[in-house]
Order: sequence, then C-alpha cells, then structure tokens
Amino acid sequence: MSFFASRWVDVPEGLLEVPEGGLPQGFRAAGVACGLKADGGLDLGLMVSDPPDTVSAARFTRSGVLAAPVLVTQQHAKLDAIRVVAANSGNANAATGNRGLDEAARMQGAAAMAGRASTENVAVCSTGVIGVQLDGRKVVRGLLDASAKLGPDDAAFTAAIMTTDAFEKRVTLRLELSGGPVLLSAQAKGAGMISPAFATMLAFVQTDAALEATTADLLLGVCVKRSFDRISVDGQLSTNDTVILQASGASGVAVAPESDDELLFGQALDALLRQLALLIVKDGEGARRVGRVVVRGGDPKGVEHVARAIANSPLVKTALYGGDPNWGRIAQAIGMALPYSSPLVYDISIEGMQVTSAGQSVDHDTADLAERVSRPEVEYWVGLPGDGAETEVFFSDLGHEYITINADYTT
Repeated sequence: MSFFASRWVDVPEGLLEVPEGGLPQGFRAAGVACGLKADGGLDLGLMVSDPPDTVSAARFTRSGVLAAPVLVTQQHAKLDAIRVVAANSGNANAATGNRGLDEAARMQGAAAMAGRASTENVAVCSTGVIGVQLDGRKVVRGLLDASAKLGPDDAAFTAAIMTTDAFEKRVTLRLELSGGPVLLSAQAKGAGMISPAFATMLAFVQTDAALEATTADLLLGVCVKRSFDRISVDGQLSTNDTVILQASGASGVAVAPESDDELLFGQALDALLRQLALLIVKDGEGARRVGRVVVRGGDPKGVEHVARAIANSPLVKTALYGGDPNWGRIAQAIGMALPYSSPLVYDISIEGMQVTSAGQSVDHDTADLAERVSRPEVEYWVGLPGDGAETEVFFSDLGHEYITINADYTT
C-alpha cells in the first residue's frame, strides 16, 4: 500500500515514495533493547546526523506537566542545531522530579558520546508509563550498544520508539528540486492519549537538503499546525510530545528562503506530516475508522470549539466506530460547544449528504448515508452563522479495544 493513502492529503508533483526506504545522506540510526520494556523488545533508538553544520527545528507539547526529557531538551539543547536524537519507549520519565531530570541529562550526555557530538546538539525523548523512574544505567549501556549498530536504515529505530502502536509509521520520500533530488525520511509513534495541541507522539523527520535554520523552523511550525495539531484520538494531552526536523545538507542541494524550492519543500513536508498524523489517528488503539470534521462560520473561536467538541465527543466517536449515521450526536456536540444564547442555526452534511439545514432535519437517503459512514474515512461538514473562519480536526472512533488497552496499561 502507498504511504499516501488518504484522500485528505494533497501530494505535490515531484514527490515520490522510495520503496526500499533508507535514510537521507548524512544520517545513521539504530535501535536496541536496553531492558526498559517488560517484553524485552526494542526500546531505545539513536538517530545521528554526521555533518557538524546540521540544521534543525523542534516543537513540543503544550501540556502544563512537562516530562523531564522535554525540559532538558528545551533548556539545554540548541534547538536549531540538533545532530543527535536519543528516544526511548517503555518509560515516559514524566512526573519523576529532580531525579528524572538528572536521568534525562545523563541520557543526553551518553547520547552525545554515542553520536560524537556536544550535549548542546542532542535532543532526548521518552514515551511510556508516567510516574516511573527511568533507569539511566540501562539507557547509558543501551546507547553504547546503539552507537556500534548505527547504519543507513531506520527500521530498528522506528520499532524502538513504539508503545501501543499496532503498526510502524515510517517512510522515505524523494523530492525533485531545481538543484537536484533530495530525500526526506520520517518516523513516528502514537496511538493513544492524542488531542489537538499535539498527541502522545514522537515524530522525527530527516532530510539531506540544506536549509537555513529560520526556514526549517518556519516550515515545521506551519506544517505541524496542519497535521499534529489537528488530530484527536481521545482528547487527552500528553506530557512528552516532541517533533524534530533535521537537515544534514549532505546532498548539496540548497533550499533558498522565499524560493520556488522552499515552496516545493514546504508542500512535501506538509503532505508527509499530514499523512503521519492520519496514520496516528488510524492507529487509535482499536480504531476502525478515521473521521474528519470541517467547521465553517464567522467566529474563529466558535468554529474551533465546535470542531474539537465533535472530534472529542464519545457519542460521535462510538457512532463512527459502529458505522451509525446518527447525526443527532453531531448536533448535540455543536450545542455543547456553543452555550445557549438564542436558537442556533447550523447545517450538517455527512460524506457530502446534507442532513440538516438551519438547524432542522432535511430529507435524505438514510440507507445511502449508512453505507457512506461505514467507509474507512468519513467526513463531516458543519456550517455555522457567518463567513471567514474554517478549521478541521481528524479523529478516530472509539470502541471496545480502546478500553481494554487502557484499562490494563500498567497491569
């Protein structure tokens, strides 16, 4: 199956998937088992960009409860010059106090040695159970092991960052620019504790294009707002979310600011991150379907409130899981998001079929609608009074498996 599998992602011309995979020039990666996961699986990844002038950009969770690796990376790493990324699964190192900060700093120092870089050029990331102290000794030994296994493939690195993920999320793409071809590769994890404003997710993107730091930061910021900021599995905000873009420049192909190449590269990065975000939603811990809600109206705040209320509604999500065309649950969520002041006028369409107009039901083919909402992707459209504002949120359904996974997560 092609990586770009969703109708909601626009793939620019000149962007092609590389079937054999692999990392762009200048990058090496590894994944090892250091003993953090009870099942003995891969749980520690190392990503290294060898060129000393590597450029980067990063974004983090907006949670008020930040995990130790997020704090250490934000406070001690040069976010525009990250050469090395160390990421573990099996332990979030969150809500672990000063000891957790010490262990994250130890992880950063060990990763610097493993990647032959300064600590200020190292980002550390963790994902897993909150409130359990990270065993830094295991991580240090694991990073030493990983340093000896660094190579041009990212499969083991991807496996090492996965937790409840049902499938891996990685890809390698080739993009034609005016100066020649460049590669982009990406790896992500995430399936639960996902909410707009980031998710329980780690995502890493590498390219051998040469970017200026301001360009990398601008493009990553814009593309994150259209991807990871637009997804919800369960409306829960994580403590550890991190997205990092690294540009090694090893291809020798420069992307000049405000150039056609910058536009092409931005479009490619946008498509890449949107598809990764949709894969996270698709992997929503037992999910069957992915929904997209588009809300239009005159009040930007109201539009956003309604979109999030629909995407996070257990009633809407269970209806999506069951393929139930119960549009009344959409109406309920709209009303919850916009408290009563006067009777609200709204329109609802599902998969292109209008079901309400001005707040009242309209005749529609219920059998046809039931077939439409049983598809893998279902789109909802809501019109509110006024014009000029529009937003979207991608969300998963909610079924029995989600409860099973989260009820037994630590036991």
